[in-house]
Amino acid sequence: MGKKSRAKKERKELKKVLFICTANVCRSPMAERLFANAMDESNSSKKILAYSAGLSAMDGDKASQNSIDACEEIEIDIRDHRSSGLTRTSLQEASVVFCMTESHRALINMYFELPEGYPIYLMREFVEGDTKELPDPYGQDIEVYRQCRDRMLEAIPSLINWVEKNL
Repeated sequence: MGKKSRAKKERKELKKVLFICTANVCRSPMAERLFANAMDESNSSKKILAYSAGLSAMDGDKASQNSIDACEEIEIDIRDHRSSGLTRTSLQEASVVFCMTESHRALINMYFELPEGYPIYLMREFVEGDTKELPDPYGQDIEVYRQCRDRMLEAIPSLINWVEKNL
């Protein structure tokens, strides 16, 4: 296979975008579906699979009700989400990782000893100004979940831009 053919094939391969939070029941399920929906609505030719996991997640938990409600308000359905703990395999399969806080990034690097230059970013890393972190809304009222959702929505165009340029 020639160099051009190989490059063309690599562009068409499925790329995996992994969103990580703590328990995989609030932020990362919302981020996963918001990103997947935005990619579907974009005119991207990239084959992207968005998925999510949690650093201390119990496998099989449902998304929090406030996360479900905040997403339903904008016609995104996450009722079928089930939590998944972060594993070395899920990290190795990911083309890029987006996490919610600096502590998530630090813990991922500490627990999994990732190679230098491994693509792990904050979800809001490419958004100008403002804080880059997305605090955990768990246990708070619906308004906090809406704010979290809206800050994610604000970040999505920068993530799509990054994916288009780098994957």
